[in-house]
Amino acid sequence: MARIIENIDLAAYTSFGASAMADRVVEWNSTSDLLGYLAGEGKEHFGGKWTILGEGCNTLFTEDYNGTIIRSVAKGIEVVGEDEQHLTIRAAAGEVWDDVVAWTTERGLWGAENLSAIPSSVGASAVQNIGAYGVEAKDIIVRVEVVRLDTLVVEYLSNAECRFGYRESIFKESLAGKVIITSVEYRLGKTAAPHLDYGTLRPEVEKIGDITPEGIRKAVVAIRESKLPDPKKIGNAGSFFKNPILPRGQVEELLKEYPTMPVYEVAGAPDSLKIATGWMIDTLGWKGKALGRAGVHSKQALVLVNLGGATGTEVMALAERICKEVKDRFGVEISPEVNIL
Repeated sequence: MARIIENIDLAAYTSFGASAMADRVVEWNSTSDLLGYLAGEGKEHFGGKWTILGEGCNTLFTEDYNGTIIRSVAKGIEVVGEDEQHLTIRAAAGEVWDDVVAWTTERGLWGAENLSAIPSSVGASAVQNIGAYGVEAKDIIVRVEVVRLDTLVVEYLSNAECRFGYRESIFKESLAGKVIITSVEYRLGKTAAPHLDYGTLRPEVEKIGDITPEGIRKAVVAIRESKLPDPKKIGNAGSFFKNPILPRGQVEELLKEYPTMPVYEVAGAPDSLKIATGWMIDTLGWKGKALGRAGVHSKQALVLVNLGGATGTEVMALAERICKEVKDRFGVEISPEVNIL
């Protein structure tokens, strides 16, 4: 049976820790619980304003939410397929993503290790197509189980049907507000397939001296901990902005003026290049600076932080200021990776 909590402050439900009241939070821990709720009280709640919240690590509320927050607390990881080369697992939508990565690396399985320490739930991993160090969730997702809200029927979407892109998926586009993810299946490899040629990952792995899924996981965690703040100590949602993907010609013109600007190839898009938003923000001198109670992290310019008591509106005021300065200086439009509500 779903649990319904009325009139609740969402500060504890998001990693930014910004206070905002919601009419109610509905927590479900099984597909049957979710279906029961949707067929009952959910009929009334879904007639008004509602949204889905995972671990709250990629969401910023800028005002009170006069509606219903749907949240999965469903847990569980199980093996659903195996052959000589791969193992396929199913994880419940409410599982903490990093717990899934730990499960795979402890068993020597390849594919998820580069995605270690990303604050997310399993459901959000598919919605956001989370990624880090040259790997994205889409690289290992087989299919996604959803409940259709119009029919209350359970369906499965293949990897191709999910229309994954850079921090994008069909769940943020044509299926937004039409389905709820209940589980995700991932295919992991049994044979060595390290992806180390991104940022400082290779030297960190070599320093550890362990090119295994667990060794790479340790390296990724070490790198992330060295430059990303712990949300339990200072409110943040990880990388606040996306890295823009631009026409190759535009990037080449920028490189003439800024030859040290980090640039990355985009798989499957030879006419495009990805540039580093963090580098642009750092170049503007924002790293470690603040605007009121919201600031830019001192070690990673992509990360906006709650310095204590900041509201979502204050964080967005800082974000908008940075976006304007990036546009004025570099002629590049940047946008939030974080879901703004």
